[in-house]
Amino acid sequence: MGQGSLRIEDRKNDHIRICVECDVGAKKISTGFEDVYLIHKALPEINLSDVRTETVFLNHRFSAPIIVEAMTGGTDKALEINAAIAEAVEELGLGMGVGSQRAAIERPNLERTYRIAREKAPNAFIVANIGGAQLVTGYDLKEIKLITDMIGADALAIHLNPLQEAIQPEGEAIYAGIIRRIGEIASRIDLPVIVKETGCGFSCEVAKMLERAGVSCIDVAGAGGTSWAAVEYYRAVEHGDLRGQDLGSLLWDWGIPTVVSLVEVVHSVKVPVIASGGVRSGLDIAKAIALGASMAGLARPVLMAAIRGSEETRRLLDSLINQLRCIMFLVGSKSIETLKRIPLVIVGRTAEWLRARGFNPDMLYARRGAPEWTCLI
Repeated sequence: MGQGSLRIEDRKNDHIRICVECDVGAKKISTGFEDVYLIHKALPEINLSDVRTETVFLNHRFSAPIIVEAMTGGTDKALEINAAIAEAVEELGLGMGVGSQRAAIERPNLERTYRIAREKAPNAFIVANIGGAQLVTGYDLKEIKLITDMIGADALAIHLNPLQEAIQPEGEAIYAGIIRRIGEIASRIDLPVIVKETGCGFSCEVAKMLERAGVSCIDVAGAGGTSWAAVEYYRAVEHGDLRGQDLGSLLWDWGIPTVVSLVEVVHSVKVPVIASGGVRSGLDIAKAIALGASMAGLARPVLMAAIRGSEETRRLLDSLINQLRCIMFLVGSKSIETLKRIPLVIVGRTAEWLRARGFNPDMLYARRGAPEWTCLI
């Protein structure tokens, strides 16, 4: 147990360092946000000062539909990063997730690296986090209660990372029976359960399975942003792992692009959806909301700011809110709810992919209100 725990801590330090120092972005696949066009409204009939970005998500009020995605915990560096993020989201009225809390389960002295989030953000929306593979291999309500109590969590995230687990030499690519375990946890805890991918996205088929299992929210985390195959590729290079290098290189761009995944999921289930995976600007956030997301999530850009402290993190997040507010003004939306009903157009490879999957993006949202799409696959 002790040696395994140390390996987890080393791995988390590797992930932080590689994400900061290396080019881990997708190469030949994009999020698809560049194929989404919001329609400019030259007569917005509102004032910029009238635009309100506030929203309610899972019964919690946010100043804007922005959540900092789960990133880290379990190391001294992670303590600093989580503290910086927590201070910023507390000040701005946003929310955040912490990284997988498995390390703290196995080494209780690491709890402080996660608990710092609640200490610095007593009022913010904070999400606990555990891997789906750990549910299959034995974690149950005892461990779930431990990690949620640890940070006074408002929700539990179960992250799915089969690609990363398959590439890591120490990975646990154990997923048989996982949907049953997700359903059991969702039915037995009082907190909302969010199921999130880690850079490869969800299809409409999987989204429907998750909704039937009783989850409260789906976080698509699509392809086009940070590639965790790339992160594991760099780790494999450093450790002389030829198998990991081959797999990481081959699967660098594996996954469903964020916009494709978002559209498939939003139009296949009724639970709220978080759009994440390569979200980089207030314009991306506006497009995600217009496509039907309830929230937008960011990770690596916030990490790059957080390593420089809470003030830089606050500045980045405040800038995103201001960008979103300006875009809303330019499309004539005074609120997040009206932003969800504006006209938009999807073109290019994203439109082709959606058509191939049985969705018709032609003149999407040309009329007020979303068309009723059905997954035909």
